[in-house]
Amino acid sequence: MTPEFRHVLSSLRAHRVPALLVIFEIALACAVLCNAVFMIGQRMSDMHLPNAIDEQGIVVVSMRGGDAAGAAGSVPRDLEALRSIAGVQAAGSVTSVPLDNNGQNDAFGTSPDARMEDAASVTLEYSFLGEGADKALGLHLLQGRFFTAEEYANSSLRPELMPRSHVAIITQSLAQRIWPGQSAIGKVMYSKPLWYTVVGVIADVLCSNDAVRSGGDRGFYYGAFFPIDPAGSVGAFSPANPQTNYVLRSLPAERDRVLGEAVRRLKQLNPAAVIQAKRFTDVRDQYFADNASVAITLAVICVIMLLVTAFGIVGLTSFWVRQRRRQIGIRRAIGASRRQVVYYFQTENFLLSTIGVMLGMALAFGINLYLMQHYQMQHMPWYYLPAGALTLWLLGQLAVLGPALRAAQVPPMVATRAA
Repeated sequence: MTPEFRHVLSSLRAHRVPALLVIFEIALACAVLCNAVFMIGQRMSDMHLPNAIDEQGIVVVSMRGGDAAGAAGSVPRDLEALRSIAGVQAAGSVTSVPLDNNGQNDAFGTSPDARMEDAASVTLEYSFLGEGADKALGLHLLQGRFFTAEEYANSSLRPELMPRSHVAIITQSLAQRIWPGQSAIGKVMYSKPLWYTVVGVIADVLCSNDAVRSGGDRGFYYGAFFPIDPAGSVGAFSPANPQTNYVLRSLPAERDRVLGEAVRRLKQLNPAAVIQAKRFTDVRDQYFADNASVAITLAVICVIMLLVTAFGIVGLTSFWVRQRRRQIGIRRAIGASRRQVVYYFQTENFLLSTIGVMLGMALAFGINLYLMQHYQMQHMPWYYLPAGALTLWLLGQLAVLGPALRAAQVPPMVATRAA
């Protein structure tokens, strides 16, 4: 141990309370910074998740109001009118679209007596497609087939809001989750007392509910689609206020014109209905708006925490400089250079920061474990810990630099007289 380092330790022992305050401040800042940055990265990553539908070319038109019987009878007529709009490549009816928060959730297993706690069981989000909706959404078929006209025609909703048909199309991630290493085509999913045969596997489509998970897995892509006869499903979800959702697909350049024309035609055909229309890109932005808000809030918290920590280091170091003016003057008088004075304070801060970040990394790991157990947080990768430590080290060195330079600039005789 060098004499300079022993001198630093001796000085810190003489100022235990301020030193401990700096250590705890750095530890808390490191723990909060690591977890907050990880959460920001997670939120930003979620916002950019790929979605295997034609997001840029889709518009969604919702029509609400009237009686269920009348609305059901108008669906084929409305679809014919919508498909006749110039630029429309496909149109269909759906009960919900990805990310609109209107999908249904249920648990499915691989055997008739499956329980939710079984390894192969999973909670997924499902919605219903009318004929033509698969093309309107731009679903990408990877295995098997889409629904047939007969399957659409024979599928209405049961009282428990499940289809009377026994076929399903599922996402690739869901297929791999339930039947890893196997083809899902022809396999059967069970939801007591119902069963559904998988006839198609599609590329991953985002689900509206990111809380759909099994075994801690993130369930953004655990989704399934069932066929539905639109005329037999209108009003099933809300008999008093039936709603019909139409999806139209066009070229992105034609999208806004198609949206306006679709609203105009539906108003002509259904003057008493309330009609709302959205671009799918707006649906996605709205769904992830909370992620953006949380990311911004956490970023602000990180900045404030770092500023508070920096100001704390500056204030404490400035206080120590004033308290040790005589000591600094003596060191200067016996030959210490300005550089050596600055190095002394930087060494002192580095020692405090090192102890602080070691405690902070342990605290950050503990906080992450707590969040994983109680809030379904993902495991924080190890590299966030040294990254946070490096940030606090650099912050400490920058914060102490100003007071250290001011100390080094005090003339030896003036510092000595100030004793």
